[in-house]
Amino acid sequence: QVQLAESGGGLVQTGGSLRLSCTASGRPLNQFHMGWFRQPPGKEREFVGGQSRNGESTGYADSVKGRFTIFRDNAKDTVYLQMNNLKPDDTAVYYCAATLIGSSWYRDSGSYGAWGQGTQVTVSS
Repeated sequence: QVQLAESGGGLVQTGGSLRLSCTASGRPLNQFHMGWFRQPPGKEREFVGGQSRNGESTGYADSVKGRFTIFRDNAKDTVYLQMNNLKPDDTAVYYCAATLIGSSWYRDSGSYGAWGQGTQVTVSS
């Protein structure tokens, strides 16, 4: 079992930056492919980005490509989501997720077996 805990959310103005952290406990993070998802107010959860366990493959939703970056520090069992040039449409609860399945990350939330509790990101206009 792995437990995930996100942190780093908050209120930021349009154009600002935030860095979210997702720290794993119970098992080493380098065993897992990781995903980031978000749920905007009144909408369904959506894929943001994912990274393979070895860090060699990373992918992003078109809506965040070029603005968001996923990177990890396996020594700290932490994966990060660096968010730059934030927009009001980025307002959501952000979740990290982990999976042991397969060879890389997934866009489908159902492929992930472990989830964090979420952290709120609010971007003001």
